Amino acid sequence: MAAEDPSVSGVSGRYATALFELARDEKSVDAVKADLDKFNAMLDESADLKRLVRSPVFGADVQQKALAAVLDKAGITGIAANVLKVLTANRRLFAVADVIRAFNTLVAKFRGEVMADVTVADALSDKNLDALKDALKSVAGKDVTLNVKVDPAIIGGVVVKLGSRMIDSSLRTKLNSIKHAMKEAG
Repeated sequence: MAAEDPSVSGVSGRYATALFELARDEKSVDAVKADLDKFNAMLDESADLKRLVRSPVFGADVQQKALAAVLDKAGITGIAANVLKVLTANRRLFAVADVIRAFNTLVAKFRGEVMADVTVADALSDKNLDALKDALKSVAGKDVTLNVKVDPAIIGGVVVKLGSRMIDSSLRTKLNSIKHAMKEAG
């Protein structure tokens, strides 16, 4: 399955594929996805957790103890907790965000959905998320799962990546286009 999808490759793709196959066999895809999404949200919100995950300064034993405490506090157990512990033991915890992204891509494909990466300057309301899903569904012809990332650096607008297509209507891109046009004119 991973070989069919170019977004699921490399080290993260191998871990995600093994995780997906295990979750599918155990009929716990939804539970594993929910736990991984919870961990990913914690990762986005905590600079300390990000540092623990990404920094090579921390040894495997320190990462394992800290991760065990984080998982326990968050109530993340089972297959999701085990794969996070395996990533830590194998010194691959730095790749956890890519593993989660690849896993979500496999889940979307399994459900007959398409995965869209969406970047916005501010968090979207449920109403706007539903409108965006509906618009993308009409384009893709399938249900769409959104992977929303908030990045204030885009200033405003939205960047959507759906399969091989990318729509960038961010204010940052528009301002850069104007800047380049002015340089060429001047």
